[in-house]
Amino acid sequence: MSLNVLVIPEDFRKDQYVLAPLVSRFCAEAGKANARVEVCSDPLLGGISEALKWKRVEEVIEMYPMVQVFLLLVDRDGVEDRQVALRKIEESAAEKLGIGRVLLGENAWQEIEVWALAGQELPTKWKWQDTRAETNPKETYFEPWAQERQLTKEPGEGRKTIPRCCRSLLVAKA
Repeated sequence: MSLNVLVIPEDFRKDQYVLAPLVSRFCAEAGKANARVEVCSDPLLGGISEALKWKRVEEVIEMYPMVQVFLLLVDRDGVEDRQVALRKIEESAAEKLGIGRVLLGENAWQEIEVWALAGQELPTKWKWQDTRAETNPKETYFEPWAQERQLTKEPGEGRKTIPRCCRSLLVAKA
């Protein structure tokens, strides 16, 4: 039996290009290479405020009864207590889902794009600690990185190329 995983981003339109390949790789590393990983595009949550509303997450859960693992993956955006909100949603989901299904929430530090940059060869003048500490790493680091590589016109504005770059790094570390 295959594992059905639904990734719930705050906005799938760009995040899907980073999250789908990363979650697929995580599943493979966890021994679930045949996991069916999809990124939730219906409903479009359209932002962090919607993604952190239990009613919206509950709507997603009800729309996808065949999913065993829901992953609510959002940006931290410098909000210190983002994990608190995610734990509350996990608790509500646990009550609703029962045995055999789970919702796990996690926030990127600070944005999903930092996860994308983690698999790249960054300019030597960039310090990883500075990249992670930056409140707006997408604008400060990711977008200039994508522009320099002329990736801004592709789907996801550079995010589509990320999985191809990261795959060799992940395989080399395995």
